[in-house]
Amino acid sequence: MLHITIRNETKNDFREVERLTRKAFWNVYVPGCNEHYLAHILREHKDFIPELDFVAETEDGKLIGNVMYTQAKLVDESKNELSILTFGPISVHPDYQRMGVSKKLLEYSFDRAIELGYQVIVIFGNPDNYVSRGFKSCKKYNICTADGIYPAAMLVKELVPETLSGKKWFYQESPAYQFEKSDAEKFEEAFEPMKKEFRPSQEEFYIHSHSIIQD
Repeated sequence: MLHITIRNETKNDFREVERLTRKAFWNVYVPGCNEHYLAHILREHKDFIPELDFVAETEDGKLIGNVMYTQAKLVDESKNELSILTFGPISVHPDYQRMGVSKKLLEYSFDRAIELGYQVIVIFGNPDNYVSRGFKSCKKYNICTADGIYPAAMLVKELVPETLSGKKWFYQESPAYQFEKSDAEKFEEAFEPMKKEFRPSQEEFYIHSHSIIQD
């Protein structure tokens, strides 16, 4: 059984987390990836939550996982706002995937999020990866995008039960996740070259990310 320690990321971890994130996401959703650049810029954004930035390391000190959180927002039809969470990237080194690392990172971070007073998490992800962690379709909570769409990949977890009951909500993602592709490409130049390839997981991602739930 793999034994890991979970702790907050420190400044000394930054570059290693970016390398880890790059390895975890390379060729998974698109040829190459940008998630390591996202990890790099998130830390400086006002919506980033350092208290919910965690790494997982092995008994011999090898860093093998990371999860980062930012604040987001739900707005109801009366314009009342609820401050919520989203996470991502969540990264596990390819050599340690399917060993329960992401499960432990998430469960640990959920507990810390509750302690900080957060009630809801909304993410965009593959339902296959997250329904076992308590996430449900956004449609079940009547949460949609600003234009009234219910994406199949938009998933919701109530950290505090009944927080969302009886209202329609509109999700507003933090601008922290917006960046110029050219900036990500320039950042990539500082890393050891890796080959960009097509994989079936990229088509799966395309299907999930472009699917919507209709009444």
